[in-house]
Amino acid sequence: MHRSMKRALAPLAAVALLAAACSGDNGAADGNGDADVDAEPLQFGYVLPETGPLAFLGPPQVEATNYAIQEINEAGGVLGNDVPAPIAGDEGGDQAIASQSTDRVLADGVHAVIGAAASGMSLAIIDRITSDEVAQCSGSNTAPAFTDYEHGGFYVRTAPSDALQGPVLAETIINDGHQDVVLVHLEDDYGLGLAQATQEHLEAGGANVISNEGFDGNATEFSGVVQSVASADPDAVVIIAFEQGAQITQGIIEAGLTPQDIGFYGADGMRSNELADLVDSNDPAVLDGMKGTAPASSDNEAFMEGLADFAELDETQFAPQVFDCVTLIALAAEAAGSTDPVDFQPYLIEVTRDGTECTSFAECRDLLDDGEEIDYNGVSGPLDFTEAGEPEVASIEVYGYDDEGALSTIEVVESAPLE
Repeated sequence: MHRSMKRALAPLAAVALLAAACSGDNGAADGNGDADVDAEPLQFGYVLPETGPLAFLGPPQVEATNYAIQEINEAGGVLGNDVPAPIAGDEGGDQAIASQSTDRVLADGVHAVIGAAASGMSLAIIDRITSDEVAQCSGSNTAPAFTDYEHGGFYVRTAPSDALQGPVLAETIINDGHQDVVLVHLEDDYGLGLAQATQEHLEAGGANVISNEGFDGNATEFSGVVQSVASADPDAVVIIAFEQGAQITQGIIEAGLTPQDIGFYGADGMRSNELADLVDSNDPAVLDGMKGTAPASSDNEAFMEGLADFAELDETQFAPQVFDCVTLIALAAEAAGSTDPVDFQPYLIEVTRDGTECTSFAECRDLLDDGEEIDYNGVSGPLDFTEAGEPEVASIEVYGYDDEGALSTIEVVESAPLE
């Protein structure tokens, strides 16, 4: 199902060699991973949620960044230099905070920014980063808006577009036998994009979306949304939200609709081990039967065990995808023989497809040193980036809650665009 799109790595390498010969610079790149002895250490920064509504997603992404850097340094670093600790920035769930953090991180001379976590936050900072010709990779941006965004090749994402998650969510609902569905969603790029993708595939599968309820992400009171859901009398409700999802779920249950009576579904923004306790700390069984979908986070047992040894985390959502962001940027720098983003950004797509398959920085780097093209298959799965710099296929987890409020993976489904 993967399309084969051979690219001209060799001509790019030849151009680099010719430039080196003409300039007489002994440290120029040769395009095959031979290091510039004077290359600057590859400096990462991040803009991730240390505070704000997505703060629960900050630790797994920050620690995945640190873990990837440790693995790279244990393998000898990038172009012979250890990768320094990343420059930290908080996205804070607020565009002003994210923008201030971005300015501060860029002022420290980073070559690549990891983040932001929320699609809306990345849309607020992407122009600032890419116009500075600095690379950006998000492991959790899922809004379809990024597929056609003009960024000059400096932005990529290892998280799949919601155009791939929506069909799995819709199929799960239909396969569970539900027909009359209410969609509740954030009125932002993430919520609108996933709601649209889900609705299209629900209707294509014969289900009815009887109500579509958007809400402001800054709201603190959701009685109007809850009343609209209850009045619609659905046999399933989908809640696309972040931390607001717990309050909305609680309100719908208190209105008389429970996961034991109708289908309750969430998405990646609500996937949390703490959700049942947040909805009702006295009765976690209240979520028994609720399901949801998210980019798969726990399918790679070896990675998850390594991450657990590296850092103690309550959540691991998007950690594999962020680990892959750091690794593929490091591999792009190796392929270009340079830590300058202008030099390595053309390789951000190249290193994920059409070469010799490899699964770690050390293995892939050694192949590059041998003059081979590589296909980095990450810890989150095969990336196989499209021309838009995003996964061509996606592993989507269907998760669920049991009568003790415990979160578990029900299945992992591969999702790909219809040809």
